[in-house]
Amino acid sequence: MHSRPRRADGVTLPELCIVLAVSAIVLGIAVPDLRDLVRAQQLKAATGDLFAAIDLARAQALARGRRVKVVPRDPLGADWRMGWQVFDDRDGDGHPGMDELIAEHGPLAPGIAVDFAFTNVARPYYIAYNGAGRSCADGNSAAARWGTVSLFHGGHIRRIKINMLGRARVCDPARDGGCDGAPAPP
Repeated sequence: MHSRPRRADGVTLPELCIVLAVSAIVLGIAVPDLRDLVRAQQLKAATGDLFAAIDLARAQALARGRRVKVVPRDPLGADWRMGWQVFDDRDGDGHPGMDELIAEHGPLAPGIAVDFAFTNVARPYYIAYNGAGRSCADGNSAAARWGTVSLFHGGHIRRIKINMLGRARVCDPARDGGCDGAPAPP
């Protein structure tokens, strides 16, 4: 009886090199799209978190019958990228005390830029609601205050628009009409 030479199972080195080369090309094409997808999701999450904080401030102002504010955690009151705080401003000093703090959010993902454009553009930046649930000025609960907070990341834009009555909405200028605001930073 003759025995046939046995064929080795597995792949040869040239076959393995071809598979690795094709995989590298496909991965090279997909990586930029994945980065863009991550940026879009980071922006969507940051916008949703800030919108939830604004909504919480309005609900708490209605429930408490007092002014509730959302302010950046930045000591100068200008940089929303450092996060924000929602608080019941009982003493009217514009800064939360430990007993007044309702919620707090940490820093945003690196690369996210935020622009704040309200009827009063002077610092410190804030969003305030009076006991009736209307957006208001810091020193006068009867004075309406409205505007837009714009968030930018990797060519994507989301805006939170607050109208005179204090109602907030999220919009995307790429698909929604009436979603104007600050231009994207260079």
